[in-house]
Amino acid sequence: MTSALSSTVKRYLRRLNQWWLKTPDRALDEAYAAACKIRSIEENHFNGDRISPDVGNYGEGTQAYFQGELKKNLETARLRLAEFKTSNSVVRLSNARITEVEVDDRSGEANVNIIDKPALIFKKLRFIDDVLDRYSPQRYTPTRRAPLVVTATDPSSDPAPLGSPAPGPPQTPRSTAPRNDVASFADKTGVLPRSILRTVDRIRRELDPKAEDQVVETFRDSKVRTFVSLRFILILVIAPLLTQQVAKNFLVGPIVDQSRHEDSAIIFLNSEMEEEALEELSRYEEHLRFKALIGQIPAISSEEMESRIKEKAAEIQDEFYWRSSDSIKNIFADFLSVLVFAFVLVRSKAEIAVLKSFIDELIYGLSDSAKAFIIILFTDTFVGFHSPHGWEIILEGISRHFGLPASRDFIFLFIATFPVILDTVFKYWIFRYLNRISPSAVATYKNMNE
Repeated sequence: MTSALSSTVKRYLRRLNQWWLKTPDRALDEAYAAACKIRSIEENHFNGDRISPDVGNYGEGTQAYFQGELKKNLETARLRLAEFKTSNSVVRLSNARITEVEVDDRSGEANVNIIDKPALIFKKLRFIDDVLDRYSPQRYTPTRRAPLVVTATDPSSDPAPLGSPAPGPPQTPRSTAPRNDVASFADKTGVLPRSILRTVDRIRRELDPKAEDQVVETFRDSKVRTFVSLRFILILVIAPLLTQQVAKNFLVGPIVDQSRHEDSAIIFLNSEMEEEALEELSRYEEHLRFKALIGQIPAISSEEMESRIKEKAAEIQDEFYWRSSDSIKNIFADFLSVLVFAFVLVRSKAEIAVLKSFIDELIYGLSDSAKAFIIILFTDTFVGFHSPHGWEIILEGISRHFGLPASRDFIFLFIATFPVILDTVFKYWIFRYLNRISPSAVATYKNMNE
């Protein structure tokens, strides 16, 4: 039963790993297919120009159909391109060349095609960027562009020969890169009140003839930025947890269980575990004697009492043996999960910039009362009057997780220093940044805190 369950879990994890490794290729192919559909409509119905009501002599129903197809494929291309960029930062695509053998049904001759995968990826990205740029209000120009080598009717066309020069690297997608023309909320400071500046800027934007296009484009950028940020947060949470569980149960666990023998292995990793076992055994003995004295169970002889205590001692031994093994597994599994977390952070600089922009917009877009409420809740939880009890529970739980003795001196020293440092950082952030960005939020915070 156990072996069948283990093989099923391994097979499922193998399939999940294969699906995850194919995510960049799958996302790029879907984005490329959507771009090809747009280019096919342009070539067949709009003479190679943009899909627009100003081009072609079509009725309202036909134009609505074309606009619906355009909107659907543009969203698919943008989202899949963002998915490709996010997944490619974690799962690197192979640079190997692909060899395909085609056999002619009539002549029976075999044709060998060698595909340079990086060149094919760059060509698809260039084609997708060209299609998306045609529908960007900031970048589009009415002049016709020269057609690309990649045709829109054949998404699976082979790349250029190996002897031809490889295309340049693809441009970073606009939707996932941080916008340089929009200042961060933390930099919006000036002499005049920000409310007056926002009002003037809103009037100027409403009078702009391209205001509608800019609003739509801003909404699309915000939508993709939110999608990329939430996806990146899920990766940061799921990847370490999945690594910890898989490593603990299928990699580190079997090695630890095989190296530790019940006859020679150390049962108690520290003195606190031994004291806890002795206390549990003593409590069991006293419980038996008490139940015998009040008549709930028959009187127990000394030999029977000793036999029951030995059975309980064997149960406690097995329990603490597996607790010690589990603590050793946690050390190595958590170390691997930390490495995976650091690897994701190192390979995701663009996603981190997008996430920072998303968090800035989310936090600084809150009302003053909401900002003050969050600050008070966070500070009272971690640096408030009752916070030492919470830190003590957290540190003891971490020590128990790794099988380490909970040093009271270290815990008290940590509680006496770390919350103070954290409180100082909070006060500096409120004085240095929040006081300049939102003085009304600071005033609300002081009134609520008093």
